[in-house]
Amino acid sequence: MTQEGQEGGQRQPTEEELRAALEEQMRKITVRDVVLQTVVSLVNLSGRRLGLTGAPEEKDLEQARLGIDAVRALLPLLPDDEMAPVRDALSQLQVAYAREAGGGAGQEQPAEDQPSEPSAEDQERAKARSKIWTPPGT
Repeated sequence: MTQEGQEGGQRQPTEEELRAALEEQMRKITVRDVVLQTVVSLVNLSGRRLGLTGAPEEKDLEQARLGIDAVRALLPLLPDDEMAPVRDALSQLQVAYAREAGGGAGQEQPAEDQPSEPSAEDQERAKARSKIWTPPGT
């Protein structure tokens, strides 16, 4: 077999060349870059697990909660200029999680249908909301 590729007769890199390219990338990348990419991946994956992509078969609230917690833990390690957009995304994920965990907490009942004492479902919603972290000053 030749090492020529399908397009334009270019050869495929050898294993040594691939290894050297990877080593060069490892010399250039910073831990900060990896932390930021990890946070972005966690935000995206958490959104998928909340069903925000319209794929109900991917929905998994426990995985979404774990992703949200991981982003919260990594947030202080991000560069200041990257914190605001991540906080915004995290806030949106937390609201979506609360909505999903509470079974549609945003739906209002008519006043005459509301129970005088909180139901078990309302207590569960309140418990879920109490676990949601929000950035200071919001």
